[in-house]
Amino acid sequence: MHSLQQLFCVSSLVIVGTLAGCGGVPVAEPAPVAGGPLISIEQPAGTPPPAGAGTVAVPSQAATGTPLRQTRSRWTPVAWTDLPGLGEDPLGEAWSAWARSCERPTTASPAPLGALCGEVRRLQSASDEDRRRWMFERLQPYRVETHQNEPVGLLTGYYEPVVEASRRPDARYNVPLYGPPAQLHLRKPWYSRQEIDTLPEAQVALRGREIAWLADPVAALNLQIQGSGRLLITEPDGRQRMVRIGYAGTNDQPYRSVGGWLLQRREVRDASWPSIRLWVAQNPGRVQEMLWANPRVTFFQEQPLPESEVAVGPRGAQGVPLTAGRSIAVDPGSIPYGTPVWLASAGPQLQLQRLVLAQDTGSAIVGAVRADYFVGTGPEASAIAGRLKQPLRLWVLWPR
Repeated sequence: MHSLQQLFCVSSLVIVGTLAGCGGVPVAEPAPVAGGPLISIEQPAGTPPPAGAGTVAVPSQAATGTPLRQTRSRWTPVAWTDLPGLGEDPLGEAWSAWARSCERPTTASPAPLGALCGEVRRLQSASDEDRRRWMFERLQPYRVETHQNEPVGLLTGYYEPVVEASRRPDARYNVPLYGPPAQLHLRKPWYSRQEIDTLPEAQVALRGREIAWLADPVAALNLQIQGSGRLLITEPDGRQRMVRIGYAGTNDQPYRSVGGWLLQRREVRDASWPSIRLWVAQNPGRVQEMLWANPRVTFFQEQPLPESEVAVGPRGAQGVPLTAGRSIAVDPGSIPYGTPVWLASAGPQLQLQRLVLAQDTGSAIVGAVRADYFVGTGPEASAIAGRLKQPLRLWVLWPR
């Protein structure tokens, strides 16, 4: 039998850099990259680079190639020396994430990337020096920009929540999580959140589609916003087991931020989840009003959680398990799924200069230089993801 404490112990190990023992900030200006690398969350200040890091000279030759135009972005070729912190990033976890992308090629993952997969797999047991040497030979970095040549965008974070649930409703567990209704495709958009809660015809359409019941409506909303999560679910016979729920569609209503709704009414000073939670505790009679401010509802499907996947995240839009600290959600009109990307972001939550993989997307992830950073699973990841909002720069690493 799983317990939440046992899961949080496991989960803390997959949150990059937060190996704690088990037991909405304003967007800042980007920090300069000259004068030394930023410290990644894998390396606390004062930690020396891993053995062998930086021993391969970064090519200093000028950029080659011509700009590449995507639907929502423009890629400008740059020299490898333009990528901040290139010699300091340990590549092992990123390489594992890249190998996972190679397991699931899609029509959205172009052929030039697939052609490299055999070499990527062979380098899984190689040193970081060999991996960097290969990258310099086989890839060309491109700076991701808007069509107006703006290279700075926005980084936010997301995570996989863990919530207690019940298979049957009772006095405590009375907030349903639904699978998609059978006739979802016949009505566009489908009923709003308020209509689902109040209209008999909407409730009839969802009868029997309940996957599980939660005790907390705000936890249910958070699961819908994150798009996936884990449930420690109590079965009718009293057994508890851990299951994963994944995205299965929405009601096609517009997404409205409840944090933004509170900010507009000057009910909170920032739109972070801690602030929202505090407001909820102080205003229990207005929680329904807040929830109805967001008409979008996410529907889920239950997924098995084998032991082999306990330490990895849910499957992203590319169809592969996400890797904490190495997977990002992007706008596929800017960056195709499966693309290796160099990411740099400096802010009050995280200092990042690292290799990541574009493996997911989201309804709010739209634009050229826009990414959602997968932080991990459980409460420690929540503490980071809920406040992550800072400047971002991206470089696509594309086959020559």
